Amino acid sequence: MPAVDKLLLEEALQDSPQTRSLLSVFEEDAGTLTDYTNQLLQAMQRVYGAQNEMCLATQQLSKQLLAYEKQNFALGKGDEEVISTLHYFSKVVDELNVLHTELAKQLADTMVLPIIQFREKDLTEVSTLKDLFGLASNEHDLSMAKYSRLPKKKENEKVKTEIVKEVAAARRKQHLSSLQYYCALNALQYRKRVAMMEPMLGFAHGQINFFKKGAEMFSQSMDSFLSSVADMVQSIQVELEAEAEKMRASQQELLSLEEAVYTPDFNVAAPQINRNLIQKAGYLNLRNKTGLVTTTWERLYFFTQGGNLMCQPRGAVAGGLIQDLDNCSVMAVDCEDRRYCFQIATPDGKAGIILQAESRKENEEWICAINNISRQIYLTDNPEAVAIKLNQTALQAVTPITSFAKKQESPCPSQKMKSSEVENDKIVPKAAVIIPEAEQLIAPGTPIQFDIVLPATEFLDQNRGSRRINPFGETEDETFPETEDSLLQQMFIVRFLGSMAVKTDNTTEVIYEAMRQVLAARAIHNIFRMTESHLMVTSQALRLIDPQTQVTRANFELTSVTQFAAHQENKRLVGFVVRMPESTGGESLSTYVFESNSEGEKICYAINLGKEIIEVQKDPEALAQLMLSIPLTNDGKYVLLNDQPDDNDGSPSENRGAESEA
Repeated sequence: MPAVDKLLLEEALQDSPQTRSLLSVFEEDAGTLTDYTNQLLQAMQRVYGAQNEMCLATQQLSKQLLAYEKQNFALGKGDEEVISTLHYFSKVVDELNVLHTELAKQLADTMVLPIIQFREKDLTEVSTLKDLFGLASNEHDLSMAKYSRLPKKKENEKVKTEIVKEVAAARRKQHLSSLQYYCALNALQYRKRVAMMEPMLGFAHGQINFFKKGAEMFSQSMDSFLSSVADMVQSIQVELEAEAEKMRASQQELLSLEEAVYTPDFNVAAPQINRNLIQKAGYLNLRNKTGLVTTTWERLYFFTQGGNLMCQPRGAVAGGLIQDLDNCSVMAVDCEDRRYCFQIATPDGKAGIILQAESRKENEEWICAINNISRQIYLTDNPEAVAIKLNQTALQAVTPITSFAKKQESPCPSQKMKSSEVENDKIVPKAAVIIPEAEQLIAPGTPIQFDIVLPATEFLDQNRGSRRINPFGETEDETFPETEDSLLQQMFIVRFLGSMAVKTDNTTEVIYEAMRQVLAARAIHNIFRMTESHLMVTSQALRLIDPQTQVTRANFELTSVTQFAAHQENKRLVGFVVRMPESTGGESLSTYVFESNSEGEKICYAINLGKEIIEVQKDPEALAQLMLSIPLTNDGKYVLLNDQPDDNDGSPSENRGAESEA
């Protein structure tokens, strides 16, 4: 090891400028060493602090690993293996924490403490001796200045002796302090080398011991455990990658859907509507009244649960009950300037909430679903099958047989009656070979009238015996035919189902299509109320008479009835098409659908007979021949069809059967 520079103690008394210059070099070296030592101590203290923090961190980590088992995860599938693995890791971390604690203690004793001792002992000693040396030098300079100012004359031996003693004492003190200072500076050159290496030696030994004990702790069993955990992590990673690939494929598939997924009310003309729903969920706009005439709309999430309609605002934990749907009624309504609105009414008929759907499809599916729920289908064992069966039955009941071959296989009952020789083409008009489309018969969206409302003025006119005005288009110049003078007078009990405007009267298919749409609308909107009337068929007109007040609800000239037919399967359904003049000079066509207590063929036969009477009234011989072709009963009445018992009570029908006075 090379020798170090030293201050010569022999030159301390001389205190030459050369000695002072060399002393300044040693002092500069001591100052640099002090600054570096302070920085090195800060770095070592940081290492020691980090090691202490590692002890606290590993201790906290162990506690947190054990706390996983106590977490109440909403999705805890597969956590058993994770919990057991974390328990084992917690034990390992605790053992590592012991090693970290020992390492922190060793670093404090062998690394931080020596450097602190070097700074506090050696460097502080050099600094103190430097101050003492400076004071002694100043005292020596002052005493020499006094000695130098002694006068040449009148020398005072006593003063001279005192000053000489003072100079000698100051020089001795300076000599002593300089020797001590020089020795400390010379010793510092050796101590600084030891002070730099000893802490790092302790640091290295501490780390080596830590790693040795760690290697001993992580034995072969620990290696096998870590390998098994690594395999488990790898398998989970493989599953994650496979699931991520599936999700990416699903995402691409979902993003490649048609624009209809994002566009509300994409297919307005012919939406795909499921009418068999017993559950429904989605966003609707709820109308809220904020004043006497002001309203607001709020977009909320609605869903059905059993027989209840629930509502859940966005962000709410659960939904709340809005309305009980059992035995309720629902129908589409016109609401301000908004489309696709429907109203739910309570069983007692009181108006309930009004909701708005975002499309025609959603609007109709909500109406169908609420209708199905109101029938309490959800209480059955298989509600989906029951809903499908009910809707299929409703459609079959209102779907006419439009095939010409099917009609030829199923002839009208009137063709089989031997009591009448009238052919089938005179009873029911023949169906066209080419079946027109529904849009060619009835315009889409045509409104349906479900009731015949008699104005209050007609009751007053009836009581006064004055002329009444027909709400179905009767003019003032027309007069009621007197039933006593009519050759035909037949009464039937019917219930009015509905009427709607049609586009043609060239085929009976328009009647079948009107029947289908009227009954389907009644089923969809849950309308069961029907107006019962007496249908009077004469040789001049059709009259609808109120059974209670005997007031004529409606009157149709027989010549204005252009088509009439009974349903092929539901024998009680009958309808006819009426051509009426309009104020604009044109004509309108309307179809009226009824349900009769007797067979609809009887009504059709009576209407057909009345039209034939009108045709042959100009020829008395032809009229007589027609009357002779109708059989007579024992009491002298003309028999139009075979008398049948009333389906309701089993007794023969009175004043509504199939008879006519001659």
